[in-house]
Amino acid sequence: MCSFGLKAALLGGVFGLAALPAAAQQTKVTSQGITPTEIVLGTHQDLSGPIKSWGVPVTNGMKLAVEEINAAGGINGRKLKLIVEDVGYDPKRAVLASQKLVEKDKIFAMVGPLGSPTVLAAQDILLEAGVPQLFPVTSAEFTYKMDPKNPQERLKFNNVPPYTDSVRAGARHLIQEKGLKKPCVLYQDDEFGKNVLDGFTQALADTKLTAAATTSYKRGASDFSSQVAKLKSDGCDFVVLGTVVRETVGVMAEGKKLGFSPVYFGSTATNVVEVPALGKELTEGFYAVGGMEIPYRDTAKGKAKEWAETYFKTYNMEPNTQSALGYNDIMTFAHYAKLAGKDLTGQKFLAAMESGDVFQDMFGSPPVKFSPTQHLSATVFLLQQIKDGRWVVLKRDLTN
Repeated sequence: MCSFGLKAALLGGVFGLAALPAAAQQTKVTSQGITPTEIVLGTHQDLSGPIKSWGVPVTNGMKLAVEEINAAGGINGRKLKLIVEDVGYDPKRAVLASQKLVEKDKIFAMVGPLGSPTVLAAQDILLEAGVPQLFPVTSAEFTYKMDPKNPQERLKFNNVPPYTDSVRAGARHLIQEKGLKKPCVLYQDDEFGKNVLDGFTQALADTKLTAAATTSYKRGASDFSSQVAKLKSDGCDFVVLGTVVRETVGVMAEGKKLGFSPVYFGSTATNVVEVPALGKELTEGFYAVGGMEIPYRDTAKGKAKEWAETYFKTYNMEPNTQSALGYNDIMTFAHYAKLAGKDLTGQKFLAAMESGDVFQDMFGSPPVKFSPTQHLSATVFLLQQIKDGRWVVLKRDLTN
């Protein structure tokens, strides 16, 4: 960006701050973790627990971005240092890890932390310390909705499709398109699952239907026989799944055992290559919503193709949605940190984030843009379906 454009963007952020209520102007934002040569970032991931199929590639993508940025000279002369904590998808461990990252490691920002229950448990630690929470790998509403009475909530930003809004849009579309009459939901009994449930409930209100069955399971469960038996006995023709990877496959495997074959539909948490890889023919025809097209290495083009090949060469793993999200999280941070200028401070970074300046990734995702009153950038969703073992985009403009 030219110097004039940079100044205009930053002034826009400052003017935006001036227009906010007095309480919002009192937001405390740290400048710890910034030295003349370095910016320290933190993240907590699941590298060993039930959703490590998310945590490992997200972390790999983040590391790849850090290496790329540092090899090019860093951000306005500062190299990035990323500290990763494995919390195993355990909220208590996420709290302890966040305390360590804030108090001992002195991170400037938490970038891309994974999981609704873990992010929720640790979020207040960050906000109270003035540490921005950027782009959590969860679509829960608490990661971007702001309470006007709590100025510290201005430190929350997210760029992934909300579970509630995207499930609502996708479920409504399928119900209407297929003429489905007996919708049901099976969801994980935590913050993530309840967001999916809310989207399902809103879709039913939109279509003037009532739920034929509503059932849940405890996080970490592997036996879904009673839940699937209930869905079948209640005659469900459409099942919305508030599940992650192995739970999704487990439910569909149990359904096959019972001869139960409704239309299955999942949230963004299921729109990953691991679902068809693990479930194989069980998952053929499964629908889900997502925020980006899957970056398959043999079909990606341009810079996305180069990135996919580099990722595979570096980690001996196929690139996927999770790795692209992790990469994008760091690149998005870098965009706004660069915009904030060489004299980087917490307040200047916050102004840059809220300036309305646009970040566009290489994967064809909707553009990222924030303002003083809008800290969610993802409001357009993709409807996808598994065909011949791969996710195929059916509709690119799902909205509420």
